[in-house]
Amino acid sequence: MDTYKDDNLDELLDYIDPAALTYQEWCGVGMALKDAGYDCSLWDSWSQRDTARYHSGECEKKWRSFAGSEHPVTAGTIVHMALENGYRPQSAPKESRALSWDDYIGEDYVVTSRKEAQDIPIPEPQTWNPAQELSRYIETLFEAEDFVGYVTETWQNKDGKYLPTSGCCDRTAGQLLEALGKCGGDIGAVVGDYVEEAGAWIRFNPLDGKGGKNENVTEYRYALVESDVLDVERQNGILHEMQLPIACLVYSGGKSLHAIVRVDAPNYEEYRKRVDFLYEVCDKNGLKVDRQNRNPSRLSRMPGILRNGKKQFLVATNIGLSSWAEWKDYIDSVTDDLPEFESMAEAWEHMPELSPPLIENVLRQGHKMLIAGPSKAGKSYALIEMSIAIAEGRQWLGWQCARGRVLYVNLELDRASCLHRFRDVYQAMELPAANLRSIDIWNLRGVTEPMDRLAPKLIRRAKKKQYIAVIIDPIYKVITGDENSADQMAHFCNQFDKVCTQLGCAVIYCHHHSKGAQGGKRSMDRASGSGVFARDPDALIDMTELELTDEILKQETNSAICEACIEKLRQHAPAVLADAAPDELLSHVESLKLCRDNLPPAVYDGFLGEIETVKRTVRQRTAWRLDGTLREFPKFEPKNLWFRYPVHVEDTVGVLKDLQAESEMPPFQRGNKKRGEKTKETYAAQKADKKAALLNAFHACNMDGAVTLKDMAEYLGISEKTVRRRVKDCGELTIADNSIQLSEMENNGGTK
Repeated sequence: MDTYKDDNLDELLDYIDPAALTYQEWCGVGMALKDAGYDCSLWDSWSQRDTARYHSGECEKKWRSFAGSEHPVTAGTIVHMALENGYRPQSAPKESRALSWDDYIGEDYVVTSRKEAQDIPIPEPQTWNPAQELSRYIETLFEAEDFVGYVTETWQNKDGKYLPTSGCCDRTAGQLLEALGKCGGDIGAVVGDYVEEAGAWIRFNPLDGKGGKNENVTEYRYALVESDVLDVERQNGILHEMQLPIACLVYSGGKSLHAIVRVDAPNYEEYRKRVDFLYEVCDKNGLKVDRQNRNPSRLSRMPGILRNGKKQFLVATNIGLSSWAEWKDYIDSVTDDLPEFESMAEAWEHMPELSPPLIENVLRQGHKMLIAGPSKAGKSYALIEMSIAIAEGRQWLGWQCARGRVLYVNLELDRASCLHRFRDVYQAMELPAANLRSIDIWNLRGVTEPMDRLAPKLIRRAKKKQYIAVIIDPIYKVITGDENSADQMAHFCNQFDKVCTQLGCAVIYCHHHSKGAQGGKRSMDRASGSGVFARDPDALIDMTELELTDEILKQETNSAICEACIEKLRQHAPAVLADAAPDELLSHVESLKLCRDNLPPAVYDGFLGEIETVKRTVRQRTAWRLDGTLREFPKFEPKNLWFRYPVHVEDTVGVLKDLQAESEMPPFQRGNKKRGEKTKETYAAQKADKKAALLNAFHACNMDGAVTLKDMAEYLGISEKTVRRRVKDCGELTIADNSIQLSEMENNGGTK
């Protein structure tokens, strides 16, 4: 028969509590041990840990009945039970396999192990003062007004084992300490006499004085860590190396130490979570914990007691880290996946290669870039232009792009609109669609998720695609948390780092400007929300709109008409175009005259309609300035662009160079500019509206022939001073002694 002793099933049994198993599961462990070639003595010694159900000789009797079957219970049963209770194999399996849903893939939290830990001796107290032992315990764990639960009375079960009664819980810590200070060392005079064979117990969390159950616990301060698998010296070593925040460490007088660990949970639900985590970490570090001690009202061994001739005493107080929070941070950091410190001296002669540029002089491959701008700046079109430029290895806004595969994550447009935009931009850029297979689009409108949930799914789908860029448009659709919270936005931006790192690609995303005027702000401070947005990416490109003057619009219209005329002459009168003087082709008047004189009448008439379309298109153009904040490259000179729907075109002539963005103007200039743009017709219309509103208010308030200044002010929701001014400007009303009336002309039908 094949055996499985090399699998160390005796060690795996340390992770399985017989008291937690059903009778059938207990039998299954015995069958598995026998099938693996072990002796019954191992099953028997392990079963003795269930003191409530263990009966001498029962294992041997049951063992003889395990005669084998066609479908035997094997060692795999024990391995499975151990895995469910915290066992983790120290080495990888010999053969790789796919993970199942039940496989463990979390953190290890391993600080030490039962083999690595050093034994720490536990010396008995040199002088034995039971009252002092208990006083020190109570002083450490309780406040003076806390009710303390303890048990000294016991009863025996049918096997003769001593078990605790419900005990006492109606005395406060202050009362007990006072009594212990006066008892002259006679601890029994304070808590009651106890049976030496049994010892005594105490509860480590404060109670309400009405009982000793979970519902009577008033604060969830501590949890009990107890293990009797290892020698107490080794237990002591593991507890110290784990740096558990132990308030009191008590020797039980038997096979275990009782560690009262600070957990400081705000409620029972959180207490259970913290205790489960605590026990899991203990198990992983070789300290198999008795999980029957999970409840907050659990009894622990009382120090200052003699048990079977052995002392139950305080080994130490306040050891390890000072609090649960501090220990949790420590244990999380122990198994982090952060890189080790690196010596600059070792790297000096062997510098790693820098990542190649994705966008020349702007962004490296594997880095992050943010494009920020106001709404309707054409940010999505700019990102589509970038996608095409990367796929085709062409320039984007004057910067050369590396050629490679790109994923465009569309969060805002419906699928049809997005696909049409790509084709429209391709055609407007006048590029042959030679590398369409290098562009993938992920349409997520209506089905998107927050970025911390979307990022893992994106990574999984894109793992084998070898993208050099992932473009996310726009990020407001996937923001997690408060946009103005620095720590929450830092967590959000960390998702982009994960995508960059795990896919080895650049991540480019766009975000909108904050509301209100941007004048006086640096380009890196215009993006909406926390400043993290501006400081997190390796490259920030900011778009601000330029205020076009009438002169520039006129110049652009002239140029566009000339271009249209040249194209029309090329189609219908190429000889005329070849003989035309340069000055004729630079003036829209002269160009139109050439067309009128040399095109067939029908063609020319139709062309005049095209000219109107050209003019309308020019009026729809907007102008933009790009500023940049770069981490890897020198700052570039601002770029000026035309947005000629659906693409951005760099202003290589310099027409836009001297224009000022409205966002860059001081507030008084913006106000003056807007007032200057108002026409006389606009003022007249506004004046007429105010006059009509004033007369309507007068007639509404004129219920009994008297209208006061106060009535009109309340009706219109304006000040009395404003009403006076409007009455004066109106001409149809008069005011005297705070009373408003129709003017004499109005009362006389318009004649004096």
